[in-house]
Amino acid sequence: MSLDTSLADTSQAALVEAINQIMPFGKYSGRRLLELPEPYLVWFYGKGFPEGKLGQQLALMYEIKLNGLEGLLKPLLR
Repeated sequence: MSLDTSLADTSQAALVEAINQIMPFGKYSGRRLLELPEPYLVWFYGKGFPEGKLGQQLALMYEIKLNGLEGLLKPLLR
């Protein structure tokens, strides 16, 4: 396995993990991140995403929804 393949596998696994991550708090607690409404992610964008991995995942969901890519990722929901 080449380094490029390994990085692609890691990125794909991180994406699948992010879209299936469960929101641990707040109004939408218990929902997968990909299922969060766009206005909620826009609110986080304005207020600042939380620190750490969850914040990075929420920022990724914001970019996904902003660019209209949600439909492409729905088949990866578990």
